[in-house]
This record gives sequence, structure tokens and C-alpha cells, in this order.
Amino acid sequence: MALVDVWFVLIAVLWTGYLCLEGFDFGVGMLLPVVARDEADRRVALGTIGPVWDGNEVWLLVAGGATFAAFPEWYASLFSGFYLAFLLLLVALILRGIALEYRSKEPRWAPVLDRVLTGSSLAAALLLGVALANIVHGVPLDADHEFTGTLLTLIHPYALLGGVTTVLVFALHGAAFLALKTDGPVRERAATVAVTAGLGAIPAGAAFLVWTLVDGAPVWIVAPVLVAALGLAGGTLAAVRGRSGRSFTATTVAIVAVAVTLFGSLYPDVLPSTTDPAFSLTVVNAASTPYTLTIMTWVAAVVTPVVLAYQAWTFWVFRRRLTREDVVDAAH
Repeated sequence: MALVDVWFVLIAVLWTGYLCLEGFDFGVGMLLPVVARDEADRRVALGTIGPVWDGNEVWLLVAGGATFAAFPEWYASLFSGFYLAFLLLLVALILRGIALEYRSKEPRWAPVLDRVLTGSSLAAALLLGVALANIVHGVPLDADHEFTGTLLTLIHPYALLGGVTTVLVFALHGAAFLALKTDGPVRERAATVAVTAGLGAIPAGAAFLVWTLVDGAPVWIVAPVLVAALGLAGGTLAAVRGRSGRSFTATTVAIVAVAVTLFGSLYPDVLPSTTDPAFSLTVVNAASTPYTLTIMTWVAAVVTPVVLAYQAWTFWVFRRRLTREDVVDAAH
């Protein structure tokens, strides 16, 4: 396997990690008004992601940095063409961070910040799905690999379906996470919401993945599509039976399978051109020099295990379920 292929896989892995980890963060934020009826419930729900959400966001920064270093042409075309869309996504992420950090420091503003958190989480999940769908579907590129469309070019049925699917899958993922990490009223409501979200995520995800197959994906993509379908169905069924651990595991598997489907459908392109296939960016014409990729590979081989070990340790330390008694005792 050439280094360009290795780095395409590594970037896909980084995006997969981000979708799995930040996915339940977005889900918790979106579902906050549904699962929490008072301040104690809200503290319980937000306490599940409080120690980890900023660490989960690092995966996005690393994915963007790796794309810039390994495939600068891809990065340039992507961020120039998706400029307004990514700006909206960045604003949503900033607002979400402000809401999470300041609601406990400014109690008077907590109700407003809670609404900001819910809205920004929903917007970020939607925009992320729209962006990924456009990357897989392709955008108008000219012979110089420059984006020739507008913001409206990125808004079409397949992209919108991708955004809706992402929202519903993250809602299911977040509900399963809350059911796993809490006890008491929040857990009961989260289990109920997980079933409802699953009943929406299954048909939306099936339609999106089938459309991806019809759009020209290779035959082997059928396998991860089936895994994703089983994951969504299994996660919903486990939620019905009150098996929160199995539900969260199944939704995680589903998200991984969806990521494999999207990046597997994309390869060997990194950004297809709808103007002319000859103008598409590929892992070859968008890549950095072999020397750059070699140095990056050595750095990644040393740093990646350390980062993974630290994140695993963080989740282990904060593994216990949260209850209303925990947050009341902490407040006093």
C-alpha cells in the first residue's frame, strides 16, 4: 500500500473517531430539553459529556490538520468551496462550547445557554452530514480543481438527506450514551427517546445508504451498508429491551460502518468533480510529496498510541453512572 493510500485510510479513521465520539456529544446537546425536566436533570445529562467533549473535538482538529498536511490540494479545494458552510459549522461549534463552559458560571443565563446548546448541536450535526454527503457525491470543480459553485450548489436532496440522517443517528447515539451513563429519570427518558430516534434513523439511514450505493459505489460497499443497517436496528432493539450498553455499542458500530461506506465509496477520489470526472481530485494528484508523507507517518506512529491511551484513560476514569444525588452533592 502506497503512503497516499495509508494517509487516506488514516484520515478516514480520524473522521470515524470524530463521528463516533462527537456524535454522542451532539446527541446529548440536542436531546437536553427532552431528557431533562429541571436543573438537576440537566446537570446529570451534561455531566456525562463535561469531562470529554473538548477532547472529542480534538479529533476534528487533527483530521483537518492531517488533511492539510497529507492532501493540501484537497484541503484547499474543500475549504475554499465549502467556505460558508464550514463557517456556519464553526460558529455552531463555538456557540456550543460557550454554552457548555459558561452555563454553570453564569446561572442567570443558563436557560438561554441551554437553548443555544440544543440549537448549535442540531445545526452542527446537520451541517456535518450535508458536508460529508457533498464530499462523497462530488461538487463542480474546474480543470484547476477550483470550486465553481455557490452555497446553494451544496444544498440538494442527497446532501439534505445526509444531514437529516446524521441528526437522527446522533440523536439515537446520544440517547444510548445517556442511558448508559446515567441513572434515574434521565436514564428512563433517554431510553424512551432512543427508541423514537431509532425509528426515525433506520429508514433515513437506509435511504441515504442505498442512494450512496446507487450513486456509483463499488460492490463491496454492500457489506458495510448491511452492518450499518444491523447496527441501527440492533441499537434500537436493545434500547427497547433496556440494554443500554448493547445499544450504545450497536450505534457505535453503525456509525463506523457508515463512515466506511462513505470513504469506501469516495476512494480513490478525495473530491469528485461533477463537471468532468477528469477534474476530480484523487489520492494521487492531491497528495503531498513522498518525503512529507514519510515524516508524517513516523510522527503519527509515535504520537497516535499516546493520544489513544490518554483518551481511553479519560473514559475509564469517568466510567461510572451519574445520578441526581451526585450533582446535588457536588453543588453543596
